[in-house]
Amino acid sequence: MGMRYRKVGKWGLQVSEIALGAWASFGDCVKDVGEVKKIVCLAYESGVNFFDNADTYANGCAEELMGSVLAEYPRSTLVLASKAGWPVSGCPNSQGLSRKHLRASLQASLQRLRTDYLDIYFAHRHDPDVPLEEIVTTMSAFVDQGLILYWGTSEWPVARLAGACEFARANGLHPPICEQVDYSILYRKRWENTLAPEAEPLGLGLMATSPLAMGVLTGKYDDGIPPGSRLARHKVLKEALLTPHNLARVRELAAVAAEHGMTRAQLALAWVLRRKELSCAIVGATGIGQLQENLGAAGVVLAPEAVAQIERIIGGKSSTASTT
Repeated sequence: MGMRYRKVGKWGLQVSEIALGAWASFGDCVKDVGEVKKIVCLAYESGVNFFDNADTYANGCAEELMGSVLAEYPRSTLVLASKAGWPVSGCPNSQGLSRKHLRASLQASLQRLRTDYLDIYFAHRHDPDVPLEEIVTTMSAFVDQGLILYWGTSEWPVARLAGACEFARANGLHPPICEQVDYSILYRKRWENTLAPEAEPLGLGLMATSPLAMGVLTGKYDDGIPPGSRLARHKVLKEALLTPHNLARVRELAAVAAEHGMTRAQLALAWVLRRKELSCAIVGATGIGQLQENLGAAGVVLAPEAVAQIERIIGGKSSTASTT
């Protein structure tokens, strides 16, 4: 089995079905530069072409480090993405999706990533204080200027997404082509009930973030919270994800994974990748072993009986609610 590539919605851009994201890899801080470089290189050499980042990850260091490694590869083989929207300083214009902040953030990201353009630029969360007109015209202008090739959104309300697409088409502008959203065995309601039905009509590709539920679906937290782990550092996420009910279900998934010759991480990724609306699953890794395990899900077609077993354990499509 090898890496497969998928179109982003109705558009011509193709991305690896497994993408490497900087947030879970080194978004809080960069502890081991050498290891991170090895992770990025292994991803590329294994067929990953989509690398996802954001201006706030490790206060810009994530972009700098990823950019330094990927600069060694032909730019035409890479799909580079970054995001803007979260505050980057105490200045009132250094946050949100205003034209001023988007322009400044994009220029800084390009410099840190050592590139002349981004393949996809994401509006990092919805900004209710900025009109759609300003956001869409700004992103569309970036495309016309050659600074980005496409733009997308992250965790936007469906109505706002539809409004952006409609405004762009009505005014001859470039619409968003994709939406990033949390999607995993443990967190599926928003994707399946609201986003998936709208993806094709809007021409959007959907990208799954946190497909391993912050590592919970790997079994990492079966016997407690490892020191230094992400959930050890994030109280809110810990309380939302590490419930007795979730942990019991994740332990049950171990037998399903073993029966089908996979680890739980690979089972969880294959389950996400079964969706036709999906452009990619964005994974992170803090070690080579984690990435190698995740890459083992590339090209896997999950057997129908495995899907049925997962449904029985999780409780069924319609009854699974958000855990985050």
